[in-house]
Amino acid sequence: MPLLIVALGVIVLLILIMKFNLNTFISLLIVSFLVALGLGLPLTKIISVIEKGIGEQLGDLILIFGLGAILGKLVADAGGAHRIAISLAKKFGKKRIQLAVIFASFIIGIALFFEVGLVLLLPIVFEIGLALGVPLLYVGMPMIAALMATHGFLPPHPAPTALVQSYHANTAYVLLVGLCIAIPAVIVGGTLLNRLLFRLMPKVYTHSGNEELLDKKRHFDDDQVPSLSLSIFTCLLPVLLMISATLVTDLISFPKLLDQIIQLIGSPPGAMMISVLFALYAMGIRQKRTMEDVEKTITKAIRQISMLLLIIGAGGALKEVMITGGVGDYVAHLFKGSPLSPLVLAWVVTVLIRVCIGSSTVAALTAAGVAAPLVGATGVSPTLIVLATGAGSVFGGHVNDPGFWLFKEYFDLNIKDTLKTYTVMGCMLSVIGILMISVFSIFM
Repeated sequence: MPLLIVALGVIVLLILIMKFNLNTFISLLIVSFLVALGLGLPLTKIISVIEKGIGEQLGDLILIFGLGAILGKLVADAGGAHRIAISLAKKFGKKRIQLAVIFASFIIGIALFFEVGLVLLLPIVFEIGLALGVPLLYVGMPMIAALMATHGFLPPHPAPTALVQSYHANTAYVLLVGLCIAIPAVIVGGTLLNRLLFRLMPKVYTHSGNEELLDKKRHFDDDQVPSLSLSIFTCLLPVLLMISATLVTDLISFPKLLDQIIQLIGSPPGAMMISVLFALYAMGIRQKRTMEDVEKTITKAIRQISMLLLIIGAGGALKEVMITGGVGDYVAHLFKGSPLSPLVLAWVVTVLIRVCIGSSTVAALTAAGVAAPLVGATGVSPTLIVLATGAGSVFGGHVNDPGFWLFKEYFDLNIKDTLKTYTVMGCMLSVIGILMISVFSIFM
């Protein structure tokens, strides 16, 4: 019954948005109420559950997402993104530009959350598309694939890190084997599949992206934009701060106060705040831009993401309703005592929970509760079961997945086309991942 209610809720949401053209934010709230009623939540509790979902979703996201948007916009408006894009285009050429985007996305994606990597890379990807005259989605899909793979497979992202603890795995092994699986999965899902979709659905790739994020009339002279090294350093500064803080605190014992300061600097909000302050100088004052001009950039960056944040928050409400309604626990209970192999079981359970409730992290952790006892009982590799669960967590993101709405809004797609691209790509990454994990299991 819970699965039927979830399915009906998704159908109603699609009808409201696609048939009646109702605002996405309002549609998500309406469906959240209806699903909550269907799952039997008390009337007096529904509002608090929705508020909790919105609060937790935006509480984790709004600070780093807002600062990330400002950082990306500062780099873009100063010409830094243009400089990086032109350099990548010249270095790799049109035929190999997807590989260049994947390389850059892996570097940034390993250390940053999916959403932060997205807002940092989008200005560069848009500039690459404009510089080479290729569809923005054609260069955007490899970026999304790489960010999705790092989010699902590799520590220090939340789900893989928590899974390492749940399954008592070795972080270094998970990272090493995870890279061996993630890279081929991204090449297949982010380039080969992308090229196939481009041939099958050329009209989908004609979307020019969210006009609010693009300024096609903007022109940069090479002698007026920041240097390539300064532009790259500004974009990578959050990554460098987070990695450095983690390595330093792991290798060296500091007094308590100093250790707390380093951890603050290396936290996502702390690193983003420091990076934005540096960007105000590097992409503002150093480029002889007035503070009035810089303030316009910041205001525009915040204005661009305002509706997107509301949509993501409402998506969090729907997710919380499904979690509170016990959908994830119901799916997990269905597979207790299953004869499936531990790797396949972990993947299947995670896939079903991910499709039902949207959150990849919650799906992975819920599935771990089912699969964790099997590690000791069957002797399966802890490293591989971590990755199998992670592979399931990126499968088929759709309307209850905040990343789905991020992708849709930034690339200015309708729901149908987002399902054909974002959702299909997530399925491909997940399937390739579990297939490769099965091959690795022969030797591990």
